[in-house]
Amino acid sequence: MYHSHDEADGPASGGVPPYERGAVSPEAGADERQIEGALRPRGLDEFVGQERVREQLSLVLRSAQRRNRAPDHILMSGGPGLGKTTLAMIIAAELGAPLRITSGPAIERSGDLAAVLSTLQEGEVLFLDEIHRMARPAEEMLYVAMEDFRVDVVVGKGPGATAIPLEIAPFTLVGATTRAGMLPAPLRDRFGFTAHMDFYSPQELELILHRSAGLLGVPLEEDAAREIAGRSRGTPRIANRLLRRVRDYAEVRGDGRMSLATARAALELYEVDELGLDRLDRAILDVLMNRFRGGPVGLSTLAVSVGEEAETVEVVAEPFLVRSGFLARTPRGRVATPQAWAHMGLTPPPDAAFGAANGGSSPGGSSGGGGAVVP
Repeated sequence: MYHSHDEADGPASGGVPPYERGAVSPEAGADERQIEGALRPRGLDEFVGQERVREQLSLVLRSAQRRNRAPDHILMSGGPGLGKTTLAMIIAAELGAPLRITSGPAIERSGDLAAVLSTLQEGEVLFLDEIHRMARPAEEMLYVAMEDFRVDVVVGKGPGATAIPLEIAPFTLVGATTRAGMLPAPLRDRFGFTAHMDFYSPQELELILHRSAGLLGVPLEEDAAREIAGRSRGTPRIANRLLRRVRDYAEVRGDGRMSLATARAALELYEVDELGLDRLDRAILDVLMNRFRGGPVGLSTLAVSVGEEAETVEVVAEPFLVRSGFLARTPRGRVATPQAWAHMGLTPPPDAAFGAANGGSSPGGSSGGGGAVVP
């Protein structure tokens, strides 16, 4: 069983304006989290991908069980949709312990954290999602709780304030973050085991898709699974979402079977191309190439050109474009790569920063017509 304490469903980055990425959003709303719950693996043996993390985690858990002690605190980092919440649930299930779920944004004051910690049972697993967004006073209280299983409750104000130590039951904290670099060193150092979640290979995503299709009770052909996996941006959450969209298309406009032709037609309808780029991704590349000759161009200028907030472009779209080799971030601005020109079916001008004419030279030699400084 598990309890939730004001779990946040908002964007991982905190201040990012809500932007509906549609089928390829790595974030999940409250309704989708309920659907995901039915597809989650229940044990480490069912979990697909992250092989090194699974092996290391299994050793940590088995060792703790043999010593009859709570495992070391565990920190998981990686992008949204890669399975951090699922692994937290699996950790509790493997230990046979209750699971308490909360999030950094829900811990606004140290008193909020004290209320959660003081009600934990011995051996309970506390999952703290987006731990980097926790309030600083609560963060300092967590240091003592993780190390000494104690919280200091301050009574009174000013010079007469008194700290009363309150013992808490030994527990295991599982922290999750999409931005490990934002965690202060004292907090990172208190985790006994740190796992970094990598993006999944297409082959791993195919296995996940076949498992999900079986749970949904819909037939999925091999080539259709391969097509969906290739457009899922290395993220199981996106793969499962695209699977449901293809299922809907197959049921309404097809014969119910998810074939290659059905998958391609459905994903074209939802504007997800063969490499997983969506409308916003292509809009950024189109503006960068056609209006700014491939760059370099500053983030703010680029965001205004596509009609989005700068933070939305930087946090939502850029990570995938950079990781896929379509976009380069340079000191002078964003630059389209030769791979991006080829994917968009465009020929770079001779003076393009990464154009074929100069053999992929550094973007420093050309302003590209849009040389706004990166903020």
